[in-house]
Parts: sequence; structure tokens; C-alpha cells
Amino acid sequence: MALLNILNYPDKRLHKIAKPVEAVNDRIRRLVSDMAETMYAAPGVGLAATQVDVHERVIVIDVSETHDELQAFINPEILWSSDEKKLSEEGCLSVPGIYDDVERAEKVRVRALNEKGETFELDCEGLLAVCIQHEMDHLMGRVFVEYLSSLKQTRIKSKMKKLAHAM
Repeated sequence: MALLNILNYPDKRLHKIAKPVEAVNDRIRRLVSDMAETMYAAPGVGLAATQVDVHERVIVIDVSETHDELQAFINPEILWSSDEKKLSEEGCLSVPGIYDDVERAEKVRVRALNEKGETFELDCEGLLAVCIQHEMDHLMGRVFVEYLSSLKQTRIKSKMKKLAHAM
């Protein structure tokens, strides 16, 4: 297992659209394992492969308080979203220290492959539903700050650039 480097907004690589995983093999299982280790160390509750500069459709999520319920979603797709929307405060490992409210579907049903390459479906609500939508946005090259006003986006970009120069 290895800690991976997390890209920081506004890195252009965060806007690449991830390609489907062709086969769930040892390389993908190692990626899932490395992403999980990176997410837990950050610490975070979700991580998309795009955030570690791997442009394949892989997500890891663990919204448990004990951090022992890791879920891997390979080639995830949202099959259904509720009409009910909910405003939730979101943060992102690629935008450290920035939190803001984003409106998302309250419930979603997702289909994906697990680490064995088996298809599963999961009905999600609450934090898990928010996380799934947030991480799937990454796979489509979208960062949560893009839901915010252009003024907020500009402020966040300049704050992130200043942070990058300070390092």
C-alpha cells in the first residue's frame, strides 16, 4: 500500500473525465487499497481516482464513524435520484480548508462493481448519498466549488494558489 498524491484545485487534471475500468484486476485492487490508505490518512470520507491523477472510474468511500466500512465503487452509475433536494455542507480533499453548501439529491441508487468485479446496487441517503454524488462529479471532471457563485470560485482559486506558493 502507498500514500498517493492528492491534486489540489484548480489543477487542470481535476477536470479530466475518467474512463471506465476495463477489468477489475490486481492493478485496480491495488489502486483501491492505495486510495483507501490515502483517504484515511488525509483524513477524508471519500476519494475519486481523478483526485490522485488516475483517470479511471474508481471511488472509495467510508462514511462510518469508526472508519472501518470501506466501500469501493468501480464504474459507478447513478440509476435514480430523488426529486427531493438537500443542502449540505461539503468539503473536498482537493480543496483543503474550504467548506460550503451544495444542493444535491437527497437519495440516490447507484450501480457499480466491487473489488471482485461483481455488480451491485445500493440505495443511498444522507452523507453516503452526498458522498456518492460528490465523488462521481470528480469522475466527470467537476469539483464541488463549481456549484458555487463565480465570486466564491474566484476567491477559492486565489486562496488555493496562494497556499500552493507558500508550500
